[in-house]
Amino acid sequence: MSGNFYFKAHRHPKEVMLAVCDEEVLGQTFCEGELRITVGKGFYGGDLIEEEELRSRLGMFTIVNIVGNRAVEIAIAEGVVDPEAVIVIDGVKHAQAVTL
Repeated sequence: MSGNFYFKAHRHPKEVMLAVCDEEVLGQTFCEGELRITVGKGFYGGDLIEEEELRSRLGMFTIVNIVGNRAVEIAIAEGVVDPEAVIVIDGVKHAQAVTL
């Protein structure tokens, strides 16, 4: 299993949304009960980066959308995501965060 992450910035006039996922979940769909998430290449498939670069880029956003157990744990460790805000869909962690 790879240790890299896909990282893509979506820029809007007043917002910068970061989409981040563990490399191995890109292109997959996860379902559990009523919950479903598709980790689409168009939204998440940007630069392939290593952990150190992910940690440095996490502060460059107004909104972040993260899928993957490793990426979510890094975001928690960096203080970007509250552990209470994490959901798990079919064993895969997903979180969103907004800066104020």
